[in-house]
Amino acid sequence: MRFARVVLPLPLVLVLSSYASAQAPAPAVVPEADPGSLGFSASRLARIAPWYQAQIDAGALPGAVVAIARQGKLAYLQAIGFQDRAKKIPLKPDAIFWLASMTKPVTCVAAMMLVEEGKLDLAAPVSRYLPEFEATQVGFETTDPSGKKELGFEPQKRAMTVLDLVRMTSGLVHPLQGKGPVHSFNRQIGARRDQSLAEFIATIATRPLGYQPGEVWEYNDWGLDTLGRVVEVASGEPLDQFLESHIFKPLGMVDTGFYVPEAKLSRLVDPAPEGRAGLFDVVKPPRYFSGTGGLVSTAPDYLRFCQMLLNGGELDGVRILAPATVAQMKRSSLPATVRFAGYDAVVMGPEHGTSWGFGFAIRTDPEASWVPGSVGSFAWNGAWGTYFWIDPAVQLIGVQMVQVPREDKQRYFAAIRHLTYAALDLSKAAPSEPALDLGASVLSAYVGRYYFGMSLSASDRQSVARQVFGGTGLNVTKAEGRVTIDPVAGGPAEKSGIMKGGLLTAIDGVETDALSLGEIIGKLRGKVGTATTLALLRAGSETPLTILVERSTATLPGAELTIRLEDGKLLAEATGIWPVLEIEKGRSVELRPLSRTEFSLDQQRAHAPGLPRR
Repeated sequence: MRFARVVLPLPLVLVLSSYASAQAPAPAVVPEADPGSLGFSASRLARIAPWYQAQIDAGALPGAVVAIARQGKLAYLQAIGFQDRAKKIPLKPDAIFWLASMTKPVTCVAAMMLVEEGKLDLAAPVSRYLPEFEATQVGFETTDPSGKKELGFEPQKRAMTVLDLVRMTSGLVHPLQGKGPVHSFNRQIGARRDQSLAEFIATIATRPLGYQPGEVWEYNDWGLDTLGRVVEVASGEPLDQFLESHIFKPLGMVDTGFYVPEAKLSRLVDPAPEGRAGLFDVVKPPRYFSGTGGLVSTAPDYLRFCQMLLNGGELDGVRILAPATVAQMKRSSLPATVRFAGYDAVVMGPEHGTSWGFGFAIRTDPEASWVPGSVGSFAWNGAWGTYFWIDPAVQLIGVQMVQVPREDKQRYFAAIRHLTYAALDLSKAAPSEPALDLGASVLSAYVGRYYFGMSLSASDRQSVARQVFGGTGLNVTKAEGRVTIDPVAGGPAEKSGIMKGGLLTAIDGVETDALSLGEIIGKLRGKVGTATTLALLRAGSETPLTILVERSTATLPGAELTIRLEDGKLLAEATGIWPVLEIEKGRSVELRPLSRTEFSLDQQRAHAPGLPRR
């Protein structure tokens, strides 16, 4: 039996107040509007702040700023919690955050501006602009007759191009996030805030590539730093000056740059507990302008940048890029033959429904994707939890500014997307119709649990088959070589006695520090009924504990409804990790039948495609 998914149009009453910055107030992000006129439910939008407040109360983070816009108008802008970890300074919407890798899309926009001006050629070898890359070789591991492993070198089969830098296929690697021989060799060097971009890139050019250009996608920082240097050479300007004069000033991004001036330091948010490396000590002017992760900004500023992209390269009458250029940036840029490697391969590639454009990830397959949204949505994030996504199909932008431990950031990305799409109502208001009496025998056929997959978007359906697999029920995150574990409640790992907070050191005898995060997850999953041996290091212990875990059926957590019949009434309760429309956990809501496939809540029509029953 299939049950109609509930889609409920409700009156919307939330109105956001404007704010005034203490220093140089920014222009309006986009015109504010009654969220109801933009298709949002007030009651569902109102769930966002409490979700973050619960994390703040639990000590997971001090505060968050969330901005949501639709159809070029601001629907939601809220600062929750505190600016500092001591929780003494209330957070404001114009708080300044270190963007980290949300810098990358900005650098790509700068490069494409130069392409439009004829000053930069995507197909050209990088060495045309940076001659030091002419002699760069590709590294590979060799073994001598005695069994000793060494690093060998070979020429590039074809020259690394500017396009390779943009789409992460340059062969440059992320030294801190990989265990290959080139990763280890290149880990010996690093950028410094007191050296220029030109000086650091000259050093990079002397180090070997990890792959032949064009063959492998590996997320890395050196490629976008190199692209930043290419922008400097092609434009004849330092990167900071080019971005300020060509992007930030024209777009009215008044709080975005490579450091926070003294007059604005009172708005700088405390970093995540791990702190910021000296390279990104954003309170001091740098010599090193990192195109991969050096920028600071605010939610309102970055929302203006996103709105420009959604508008096809224009904002408030100022054109930054041509529509055709933006269209090129937000399409998959990767050839079908490319191989995915590195720690971010766990969220990138066909099996994850995601590809790469110019500076951000592109959602390509809703059945494989782990987040809601339309096909063609594009997004990226920063190391400590800053995040944005743009959904052109529904004219939606979301920006989240937080500073959380690196291993925790994924759940914040999932939360803001689910809460936002759950608040978006694309249905039409229903005419007033009386409820029908279908009888208990008919209603009883709807009793059961219904799974919404990984999406709560009214325009986005996902199949359950792609979300069910055999696994250990163990969530893992990897940062700086350490694999932290968090068992799923009731899953095989928890039943085997595994507790949250330990470190996973080996799987079936293979040490996890030699594996990417994607490889670790692949080893944890497997055929239902098979077993795997995990080596775990608990807090305070120096000796790993070996535990045998038998895999069972697992489903990625999403939204669920449990339907029951009580006193002739059909009652619904949300039993997954997300509420479903107005239906929440711990509170039953009556579904009143208007037909055999349509139901109402509070006299409003509820209708949508059928859902798979669990």
